[in-house]
Amino acid sequence: MKSELIVDVQPQEIAIALTEDDRLQEVNREKRNQDNFAVGNIYYGRVKKVMPALNAVFVDVGHEKEAFLHYLDLGSQFRTLHAYVTKAVSDRRKMPVVTKTPRQPEVGKEGQIADVLKVGDTLLVQVSKEPINTKGPRLTAEISIAGRNIVLIPFADGVMVSQKIKREAERQRLKQLLLSIKPAGFGIIVRTVAEDKRAAELDNELRLLMERWQQTVKTLQQKEPVSLVSEEMGRTLGIIRDVLSPDFTSIQINDKDIYDDVRNYLELIAPESAKIVKLYKGEQPIFDHFDITRQMKTGLGRTVGFKHGGYLIIDKTEALFSIDVNSGSKKIYEDQEENAYQFNMLAADELVHQLRLRDIGGIIIVDFIDMDSKEHQQQLYDYVRKLMDRDRAKHNVLPLSKFGLMQITRQRVRPAVEMEVEEVCPTCMGKGKIQASLLYTDKIAEECEQEYEKHGRGMKLHLHPYLYAYVTKGWWRSLAAQWRRKYGIKVVENQSLGMLETRFIAEK
Repeated sequence: MKSELIVDVQPQEIAIALTEDDRLQEVNREKRNQDNFAVGNIYYGRVKKVMPALNAVFVDVGHEKEAFLHYLDLGSQFRTLHAYVTKAVSDRRKMPVVTKTPRQPEVGKEGQIADVLKVGDTLLVQVSKEPINTKGPRLTAEISIAGRNIVLIPFADGVMVSQKIKREAERQRLKQLLLSIKPAGFGIIVRTVAEDKRAAELDNELRLLMERWQQTVKTLQQKEPVSLVSEEMGRTLGIIRDVLSPDFTSIQINDKDIYDDVRNYLELIAPESAKIVKLYKGEQPIFDHFDITRQMKTGLGRTVGFKHGGYLIIDKTEALFSIDVNSGSKKIYEDQEENAYQFNMLAADELVHQLRLRDIGGIIIVDFIDMDSKEHQQQLYDYVRKLMDRDRAKHNVLPLSKFGLMQITRQRVRPAVEMEVEEVCPTCMGKGKIQASLLYTDKIAEECEQEYEKHGRGMKLHLHPYLYAYVTKGWWRSLAAQWRRKYGIKVVENQSLGMLETRFIAEK
């Protein structure tokens, strides 16, 4: 299987697309130049409300909505960590030593948060779920510093090895190795990708994670309550850290600075993979060149088709996602039961693909086509579970109910991917009347002149493919050629735009 990562860097956001065998599998978007409260960010917050009925507190971490911290997310060593943080901010000239911090009584699984925290208390917390809809971030007080192969946990004990590493001899090797090199006062989780890694590689990564922890404490000592202490690496590096495998053939990036960051990061965690990072310099937008735009527009609508004319209808409510399976007007088999079974099996492939592509989380209800055969129902259930095994998000799949519904829960840590795939009617722009089409190119020419007066030469004008074909017709005498000679503006084809939409971007 061939895997590629395509990174589209724009002034306002970075979009990251993961493809497998040229099929789009995941899309992530990250806003630039603002605190987006990403998973993994560490904050020095202040308790604003104690909610005994919820056994939780609301914490001010700087988001417009207060963040939620449940009692069970405090972690067993919360009191010890809290004492360490208090000592660190009370004497900002000296960094306290983890091993010299007296161990406090553990926080048990049974208890009340009001016995641990009160309004006004300051504490160190980490984002475990990004803000979604009207809810603020969800927090954990069990701080962890994640690397590619291992996760470092201050004030924890021992070494835990991923259950996905099946070979017992390898599990024991990793456990003994990490026990022998881990610093006192820290626990370690060994991730699945650490299987068969050399001791030197794991030791180097452990040193880097310890440096990040120490830098986090130093930053904490310079901050006042309600501030960002440590920012998780950008979404691009985070995805590379989590999904990079020998299957990756290339990482395409259209920005030199991000390209350099990714290469430098890979030199640290996987030097042999640094050569697959490539700087895209094509004239077409990078997502258009790699067919990402088309796949997003065909795959992220409310209705999504699959083989033989079948389709899914995907609807979102406040409480859950509902997915309806339809066979369309075609039949694969004359027998109704067999036909329903075959369409359901095809739908299962697209269903699992959509969950991952859109990063759908929470409760998902799937209404498959009714089948009478218990054997077919069991086979469909087993097939969906098998397909979901490749999903990195935590999930649970239940058998079909007597109503033919399948219930799926999937870990939700950030908002689902949404994209407007419908365009305003190009003839009326939603108003019922349009300007004379002959005048539209005059309007674009005026915009070109305005951009030239503001920014000078060196701008790119992005147009829908239909409009691009019209303005480039005739080469030397074309409108595009005239605008280039007069204003220094280069016309570029962009599939993501509406038919009459224009976009000016400065050339890099």
